[in-house]
Amino acid sequence: MAADVETAAGRTPAAPVSATPVAPPQSTPAATPAAQAAPPAPLPAMPGEAVALTTLQKAVVTSMVSSLSVPTFRVGYTITTDSLDALYKQVKSKGVTMTALLAKASAMTLRKHPVVNAVYANESTQYHSEVNVAVAVAMPDGGLITPVLRNADQIDLYSLSRNWKDLVARARSKQLQPDEYTTGTFTLSNLGMFGVDRFDAILPPNQGAILAIGASRPQVVASGDGLFGVKRQMQVNMTADHRIIYGADSAAFLKDLADLIENDARSLTL
Repeated sequence: MAADVETAAGRTPAAPVSATPVAPPQSTPAATPAAQAAPPAPLPAMPGEAVALTTLQKAVVTSMVSSLSVPTFRVGYTITTDSLDALYKQVKSKGVTMTALLAKASAMTLRKHPVVNAVYANESTQYHSEVNVAVAVAMPDGGLITPVLRNADQIDLYSLSRNWKDLVARARSKQLQPDEYTTGTFTLSNLGMFGVDRFDAILPPNQGAILAIGASRPQVVASGDGLFGVKRQMQVNMTADHRIIYGADSAAFLKDLADLIENDARSLTL
C-alpha cells in the first residue's frame, strides 16, 4: 500500500480520504488464537540494503563458528529406498511423515551404535542415556532451529509423527521451550525435498554426529549377476567428531542404517 511505502521512507502517511462514507460492519468475528499467534511475514530485502541479523540468526552464527573448532570428518553412503518409499505410501494416509520415518530409522540404528550418539566432554566420551533425534527446520524469518524428538527409538512411529508436526508448528510460531530444541544427541538435516543430491552438514555443538540426507532418485543399478535395473537411491553423508568417532564407527553405523531401510523397513512400524 502507498502508506507502507511512505512509512518505510520515514514520511508520515497522509490520512486516506473517502469520497463515500462507509457503514460500519454489523459484527466483527473475533480473531482466532492461531491468527493472533501468527508472526508477521518478513519484508523482502531491497537491493543494496543491509539487513541486521535476527536473534535466531545470531545464535546460528555463534554455534557454527564454535563448530569449526571441532576436528570433523565425513563419510558418505548410497541407500536404496524402494522399500522405504513403499512403506511411506502405505502409512502416509495415517499421518506419518518421511521425517518421522528417517528419524525412527536413525534412532533404531543409534541404539546399536552408542558412540555415534555420544559427545566429547572434558577429555572423555559422554554416552547419552537417551536417543534424542534433532531435525533441522528452516525458519520463515531466517535462521534455523532443531526441534528434538525425544526417545525416538522407543516411541512408536505414529506418535513420533504427531510429535513432529506439533514441534514444527510451535517452532515456526516461536513457542518451543529451550529443552525442545537443545537436547538433541544426533541431528538430521534433510534437503532432499528441494531436489538436492548430496551436501555436507556442519556438526552442531554438543553432539557427536549429524546426517545430511539428499533426495531419493531413480537410478540405473547393476546387480551382482550383471543385470541392470532401476532403483530409487539416496545419498547420505555423515559429519562426525573425530575425537570420539572413527571412520569404522561411521561406516558401521551407515551400513546398518542402510540395511534397516533396504531390508527391514517394516520394522519401523513395530
